[in-house]
Amino acid sequence: MSTLTRPAVHRRSNADRFRQGLASGKFTAVLILLPPALILFSLFVILPLADAAYYSAFSWNGYGTPTNFVGTQNYERLLDHSVFHTALWNTAKLILVSLVVQMPLALGLALLVYRKTPTNTLFRLVFFLPYILAEVAAGLIWSFVFDGDYGITAFMFQALGQESVYVLADRQWAFPAIMTVIVWKYFGFHMMIYIAALQSVPKDLIEAAKLEGAKPRQVALFVQIPLIKHAIVVSGFFAIIGSLQIFDIIIPMTNGGPSNSTHTIVTYLYTFGLSRLNIGFGSAAAVVLFVLAIGIALFYQRATAKEERP
Repeated sequence: MSTLTRPAVHRRSNADRFRQGLASGKFTAVLILLPPALILFSLFVILPLADAAYYSAFSWNGYGTPTNFVGTQNYERLLDHSVFHTALWNTAKLILVSLVVQMPLALGLALLVYRKTPTNTLFRLVFFLPYILAEVAAGLIWSFVFDGDYGITAFMFQALGQESVYVLADRQWAFPAIMTVIVWKYFGFHMMIYIAALQSVPKDLIEAAKLEGAKPRQVALFVQIPLIKHAIVVSGFFAIIGSLQIFDIIIPMTNGGPSNSTHTIVTYLYTFGLSRLNIGFGSAAAVVLFVLAIGIALFYQRATAKEERP
């Protein structure tokens, strides 16, 4: 008897929840807000991705209707291209530098200036200004800084009586210079995330740790940082996805040179696909970039979810 009534009770409870949802207006809100979001997502994500996957199967210059079907040849050319290997490695280096250098730097500065004082407010503004600056403008400014004839670098070397160094024309130093600019440009964004999280940490916990004899470093390591773990996870996600999208800084600084040594996946896609009117090949690179982004995002989500489990 009891085994027959339990499913009915379960069904009635689900029906009650459905009626309660209708009464509270939740389903109405979903019906109103979900369709526009789905339409926008389809128009700006699903359809462009489907078009890129379709065009990647053709040798097409972007004019007219693609007719020269080549199957997987664009992907084969892509994976065999040494410059694409360089672009992959450069993108991996950007991710590594963002996680190992940029985020710790931002966290350290956030711990120094998170308190609400006039001096700290000024420092926050100074540190956040590079992020406000447009990427193209930042790239142009730093290309002048590193210029071996007229830039600040040239002036410094001349003041020391040394020959000027053309940093952005050197295969060994060009990409480290770009990574330096990227750290400078975006660490303020991550710093503000950490500041917002640190300001939400209960002051009672910090005071209790100090009363127990904890030093400022111990308070940061064992009280503050564990309590802002979620902010660090979000910051890491932004750092990874942002590294996969770097484009506007590299183009005005080096345009992928010298000798294609500073390309990332996006600048590679632009240079060897769009600018050379090889849309089919560029679409193949776009599909690979999308797959990499999804794969890395899923891996990161799974890795951070495991760490958050008790």
